[in-house]
Amino acid sequence: MNPKKSKQKKEPNRKEMPFLDHLEELRWRILKSLGSVILFTCIAFPFTGFLLNFLTLPNSRLPDPAPLIFLKPVGMLMVRMEIAIAAGVVVSLPIIFYQFWQFVAPGLLAKEKKYFLPALFFTTSCFLIGATFAYTILIPTILPFLFSMGTESINPNIEVNDYMSFVLRLILVAGLIFELPVLSFFLSRIGFITPNLLKKYRRYGIVLVFIFSAFVTPPDPMSQLMMAFPLLFLYEISIWVSMLGFRRKKASDKAWEEESTSSEREKNNKDKTENKSK
Repeated sequence: MNPKKSKQKKEPNRKEMPFLDHLEELRWRILKSLGSVILFTCIAFPFTGFLLNFLTLPNSRLPDPAPLIFLKPVGMLMVRMEIAIAAGVVVSLPIIFYQFWQFVAPGLLAKEKKYFLPALFFTTSCFLIGATFAYTILIPTILPFLFSMGTESINPNIEVNDYMSFVLRLILVAGLIFELPVLSFFLSRIGFITPNLLKKYRRYGIVLVFIFSAFVTPPDPMSQLMMAFPLLFLYEISIWVSMLGFRRKKASDKAWEEESTSSEREKNNKDKTENKSK
């Protein structure tokens, strides 16, 4: 017996929504996520002075820090807006994830819905670990290398907009990259990928890692290597995490098959008993 049919029988209260209703719900989920970002952006704006000092620390702590300047009257306003938006996105990540989960939850089984809190915890933790890695290791290593490209007659005077765009991009990208193990576990649980698939295409994955690093980092070898090596490490961790998720999927599928077989036997025995009584 097909396990999917058994699942449908055991959950008769789950109603299928029309396609347009799905789109409408998705629209509201997106609007709520955007509303959260806007709200926290407004809340974060008064604190952008503190965040500005925090984000410039990697440069300030260098033995020979580069002066940060702004060249337009609205330069600092745009910098503070950029910082506030980035803070709004980061703080809204749990809410965005919750909205995504609420959108897909109606299609999940009761036992699958219990993964929400662990998934929220690991998703947030992985992002914070990635952002911390970028702030404490990646940026302090890349900045001196980039500044060293100057000469005795050409000294770095960095426009603060460019500096903030560079720092925020590295922090956000690193945070998202560190979500790779969580994504691997989720895709393995739904059967979209397998550990063998990740192992088989490891060579292609390495090439894609270096191509991706070249796109998201400044055009210098040091930045690309500093981004590529953690990505390769995360790829190997994702294989191990995928094995864990795939094992759980197989165990879950096996349990459903046994349960459906048992239910079918009970039904057949009941039918036989009723037929004999007649």
